[in-house]
Amino acid sequence: MEESSRRKSSRKGDKDPFCVLHKLPSGDTPYVRAKHAQLVEKDPEVAIVLFWKAINAGDRVDSALKDMAVVMKQLDRTEEAIEAIKSFRSLCSKQAQESLDNVLIDLYKKCGRIDEQIDLLKQKLRLIYQGEAFNGKPTKTARSHGKKFQVSIKQETSRILGNLGWAYMQKANYMAAEVVYKKAQMIDPDANKACNLALCLIKQARNSEARSILNEVLQGNIPGSEDCKAQNRAQELMLEVEPRWLPPSTKMKIARFDLEDDLIDGLEKLLNEWAPSRTKRLPIFEEISSYRNQLAC
Repeated sequence: MEESSRRKSSRKGDKDPFCVLHKLPSGDTPYVRAKHAQLVEKDPEVAIVLFWKAINAGDRVDSALKDMAVVMKQLDRTEEAIEAIKSFRSLCSKQAQESLDNVLIDLYKKCGRIDEQIDLLKQKLRLIYQGEAFNGKPTKTARSHGKKFQVSIKQETSRILGNLGWAYMQKANYMAAEVVYKKAQMIDPDANKACNLALCLIKQARNSEARSILNEVLQGNIPGSEDCKAQNRAQELMLEVEPRWLPPSTKMKIARFDLEDDLIDGLEKLLNEWAPSRTKRLPIFEEISSYRNQLAC
């Protein structure tokens, strides 16, 4: 009986059940051994050494570099991971560059290199409106917690804008963050970005506008509002928008806007393509022009 089972498992095309169980690639290469050390032995230090060997041997370099950077991040070796990607991404395929950018953005975020995070997010937005993202396709296959799913270019644009808004908030540039979040909500609205937008408005002492957005979340009018985390956050933020007195002489310090003309124009072009019947300039861009006029004064 056991011999029969072994014969069946050795048929061409059959995968080792152990590899299937642990989601491991088959074989005995440096990359396979690295994945075994990472996922089975739970030894990240050994995994990193083996990932380096895989990269040097040209063994699945795309995956080896990305996986090694992720493991380094888990060990708080973030700066080392950033340098590894910058130094060796030239060995990777064109298809792997977008994925490496996503890893870099997470690494920049973790170690507080906000300016570099913002620059890379803007670069990804430019690739989208220039038609170069997703290798020119309208969707891509993404993976989360071992499951594959499709992501549209609209969803990706909104996600990147949301990350860009959050990065601006870390620099206390609430004006730029507000504009970016509003743009993201026009493309693919969700409750999390709505709460972040409300926080931007609160930081600018525009409590009435923030209250209106939070009410939309609490009333379930925005996608994702049913999530308990979104509801709890909206309630917490609502506590901050109680009327507060500000001395008449108090003036807000206006931060540098930090959104280039070509980026704004490119994003508006995208919305024109996604809604061809729209002829008027979006209100959000009128707001941008208004803010620029303020900054010029």
